[in-house]
Amino acid sequence: MEENIYLIMNKPCGYVCSAVSDSHKTVYELLTPELQALVRGAKRGHRLHTIGRLDAETSGLLLFTTDGMFSHRVAARDSGIEKTYVAKLECEVSPENQEIYKTRASKSLTLPAEKKAGEQECEPAILTFTSTNLCQITIHEGKFHEVRRIFRALGNEVKELKRISIGNLSLPKELKQGQWRPLTQSEINLIF
Repeated sequence: MEENIYLIMNKPCGYVCSAVSDSHKTVYELLTPELQALVRGAKRGHRLHTIGRLDAETSGLLLFTTDGMFSHRVAARDSGIEKTYVAKLECEVSPENQEIYKTRASKSLTLPAEKKAGEQECEPAILTFTSTNLCQITIHEGKFHEVRRIFRALGNEVKELKRISIGNLSLPKELKQGQWRPLTQSEINLIF
């Protein structure tokens, strides 16, 4: 039985989490040829894949694995594993409005329709503002463009978005954009 692979990457903007793309580079192009071979040519059940997705305009923490069960445990909507992002907002938010944003996000919001996703309810999110246009947001689900749609529902737009943690696993500061490395067992344990 082949040993499973677990990787962490600091995904740069401009890359998609897909094995093939006509319009963007893929995150797999940042990996070694040996790892790339596990994306397409590996036998079923031992293919390297991303755990969840980040859109082309989102950077930050991205996980890869060949372990399907592990992937499902992390990405499943009912897993309860928090994902935290830093969002740079288009419009500044006054301290008074920050409180309104926090209160509204702490309840279920109706996300506006976008592309393939219709209007839908999302679970509560936790917002922490660090300035008038910089906000840390923690979600539990991972619906299509959820963070961007939450801020749209609040009347703002996201200019920049970066995922900084999954569960208790934070993006390592020494990992530069585009770099990746194997996850340690202690890091895997931090996710849960």
